[in-house]
Amino acid sequence: MTKLLLSRLYQALFVAWSVGTLTFILMRMIPGDIAYRIAAGRYGYDYVNEQAALAVRAELGLDRSGVELYLSWLWDLLHFNLGHSLVSGEPIVDALSHQLGHSLLLAGAATLLSLCLAIPLGIYCGRRVNQWSDHLALFGSIIVRAQPVFLIGLVLILIFSLHLNLLPVAGFGRLEHVILPACALACSLAAMSNRMIRNATHQVIHSSYFQFARLKGLTESQAFQRHAHKNIALPVIAFVGIQAAGLVEGIVMIESLFSWPGIGHALSHAIFQRDIPMIQGAALIMGLLFVFINTLVDVAQYYLDPRQRFAKQESHA
Repeated sequence: MTKLLLSRLYQALFVAWSVGTLTFILMRMIPGDIAYRIAAGRYGYDYVNEQAALAVRAELGLDRSGVELYLSWLWDLLHFNLGHSLVSGEPIVDALSHQLGHSLLLAGAATLLSLCLAIPLGIYCGRRVNQWSDHLALFGSIIVRAQPVFLIGLVLILIFSLHLNLLPVAGFGRLEHVILPACALACSLAAMSNRMIRNATHQVIHSSYFQFARLKGLTESQAFQRHAHKNIALPVIAFVGIQAAGLVEGIVMIESLFSWPGIGHALSHAIFQRDIPMIQGAALIMGLLFVFINTLVDVAQYYLDPRQRFAKQESHA
């Protein structure tokens, strides 16, 4: 376990450096004058001039060379200092710490809802492989998975907000505000997860240990309850870790669509405003969040699968 956690720590350090460096380079390859854009945001496009842009450039240190700026950023990163927003002047750490809670709330609700949808459907289809219900579920999963997540969100808005007038289009603060964005993410995640659960269920039912349990006199439901749950859970948990990349990507679009005050929404605004420190900080947090989710998946598999613990003990013996 210690070796696993250390490897994830090294991975997190590499992600922090690589994501930050790549974002730093890409942001400075975008055409246009960042200082002029920020000055226009402060004074308005009708009143901004070259002198205002020069003043902003000097104020924010944008007149230094790229190497100086990169070394300064790297030094600040080693001291856990992500800088200040070029637009609002707010410390990036304070802004992201506030937004991270909202993003985690949305991601957690979407993941839980997707599992509530995918697990019963996947188990049901896995016990009825090649029947009409299995083919219908496969067709529906393909249709849903083929749609971009923001399109699913738009359909939900049209149905439940504009047509039925049951749920708000956007906002934050009440339970009904999280339902539509969480459902949009959950539908996309569940469309793929239910097929993984279906395949795992089918493999367990036709495995030798399951058939042996039936030969001992257990009913199918008893054998399924005693021997199937953990063996189905292992590949499902691993697949949840794989889906973390899609979840992080979907959060950016869904938060922007529903005006959810999370990191994805802040990242989209920062890109339009050329707020480079905010973009670097948001991308860094999302990369570390991906590593954190995969670490949780590895720890859960370690405790659920005794074969991993026995292998570790034998390697130390």
